Amino acid sequence: MISSVFLFPYWLVLRIRNTLYDKGRLKTVEHPVPVISVGNVTAGGTGKTPMVEYLVNLLQGSCRVAVLSRGYKRKGKGFHLVTEDDTALVAGDEPLQVKRKFPHVLVAVDKNRNHGVEQLLALPEDQRPELILLDDGFQYRCLKPSTNLVLVDYNRPIFKDNLLPVGHLRDLPEQIRRADVVVFTKSPRYLDEWERGKMRQLTRLRPELPAFFATVKYGEPLPVFRWEADKRYIYSKDVFLFSGIADDRPLRVQLSDRYEHIAHKRFGDHHRFTRADLRYLAAQVRRNPRAVLMTTEKDAQRLLHCDRLDPEVRRRLFYLPVETEFLTWEESESFDALLRQDIPETAGNGLLF
Repeated sequence: MISSVFLFPYWLVLRIRNTLYDKGRLKTVEHPVPVISVGNVTAGGTGKTPMVEYLVNLLQGSCRVAVLSRGYKRKGKGFHLVTEDDTALVAGDEPLQVKRKFPHVLVAVDKNRNHGVEQLLALPEDQRPELILLDDGFQYRCLKPSTNLVLVDYNRPIFKDNLLPVGHLRDLPEQIRRADVVVFTKSPRYLDEWERGKMRQLTRLRPELPAFFATVKYGEPLPVFRWEADKRYIYSKDVFLFSGIADDRPLRVQLSDRYEHIAHKRFGDHHRFTRADLRYLAAQVRRNPRAVLMTTEKDAQRLLHCDRLDPEVRRRLFYLPVETEFLTWEESESFDALLRQDIPETAGNGLLF
């Protein structure tokens, strides 16, 4: 691997750290409730948030589910229970998105995930979660989950990639061996058995390791500002897309099927919009008087509390909701049954929904 030569210090640190955890030299905490970790070995773009939402939707009717996230790029520190009225600065854009979509589910943020689990389990008995979904927990090795669910972008085989900043890897690709379940996300909609087997081979998965193939499903455009939006703009032939996510290529492909002319501006992942950015968006509205403005669901969370956003931008601003969808019904059923095994036998008493 190129990065083991050119990024040798970084590669060595990762190798030593993982070895110390593997040999038990560094402490790992196991908690008294099931913890399903949703993670990856690459830097963003594998669809963790849609997968977390898929799991919330799957499990919330059977037990009290909580989502625990680091709350990347939030301003606050320590443990925080997310509310629908929070801003992305307080909660982080991804936890806020999950909370607004599932208001009855506990969503918490804490950089120290072990402390976060302890705080969730210290809640009153009728609120205490019976299962915790750990968002982006694969590299957080001081917590031992009951299930390590690892997502791999079908279009970026990890053993053909390199460590950051040369490539996209945030961890050594051989760490995939710690996975209990693997989902290949952003897969083509139609894959034969040979193609599936080839991807397993490229990823060097153990023969017995369960692996599934999923793709991205987009919904109809929704307004970011519900009471101010002019829905007629959805039917324009022109769209100006701006995004602050790791990989917006699938979104651009989706929009190309719907709109004739696409202008595009890409910001960095989890970008915090500045006054200059807001002026830039207002200028794009004036230059493209017929265009609809489109962004991602995650970016929408960061824009909702931007007071200086031009009224015309607010009228034309929409996002495409995104979901995880398995390639076949049988695959979806098998995955669901496998993940439901984490539900404790005593779960479900006193559910509020």
